Amino acid sequence: MNLYPAIDLKDGRCVRLERGDPGRATVFGDEPAEQARRFEDAGCTWLHVVDLDGAFVGGSPNAEAIAAVLETTSMRVQLGGGIRSAAAAAAWLDAGVERVVLGTIAVTDPGSARAICRAHPGRVAVAADARAGQIAIEGWAHTTDVDIESFVGRAADFGAAAVIHTDISRDGVLQGVNIPELRRVAKASPVPVVASGGVAATADLERIKALDEANIDGVIVGRAFYEGRLDVHQAARLLAA
Repeated sequence: MNLYPAIDLKDGRCVRLERGDPGRATVFGDEPAEQARRFEDAGCTWLHVVDLDGAFVGGSPNAEAIAAVLETTSMRVQLGGGIRSAAAAAAWLDAGVERVVLGTIAVTDPGSARAICRAHPGRVAVAADARAGQIAIEGWAHTTDVDIESFVGRAADFGAAAVIHTDISRDGVLQGVNIPELRRVAKASPVPVVASGGVAATADLERIKALDEANIDGVIVGRAFYEGRLDVHQAARLLAA
């Protein structure tokens, strides 16, 4: 199982939001590239990067910081936030990103999302960000009437390499992973699932590993690392075992 340490970018800095609220942001560093290097030195092979500004308005306002991360690390970078066109996806994949994550476009323009997935097999994931079981888009600012289980069930039709599932109510607040919802999503998804939101301690990683769903690919961890509640080395070893 893979560990995906997270770097969320806002105004070029490493931050963590509480439940996706931009008004409740904590800054954890001004040098995203240096943070990426620390994760790599700890033994991580993947890195999850989100352009939060892009998630709200589209595009890549933090392109400079993302480019610095790509230049600094040899980790496989998974990038989301604001990628809403075939050109944007292709540009980041050509720049060295291993996998792009499509969020809003997968709901508002599924035909285009499907085309992007099929143009880059194995290199595109779909975000399944949910609030009370309903998919949220545009930086989680808008909750749709799309049910999460039916949404992830269509992932195979998209040709997505993975589903990134975030329980918004747990994200950035260190209240533990919503295991029942994660189990439902894993059962509904025909492609590998990456769990996100709520990891606060080693016990959360152990609970995820204990699930009998073979298609859980890995776990994204953010605030627990930045606040020192979870050791990166320990987490990487636990998930790799």
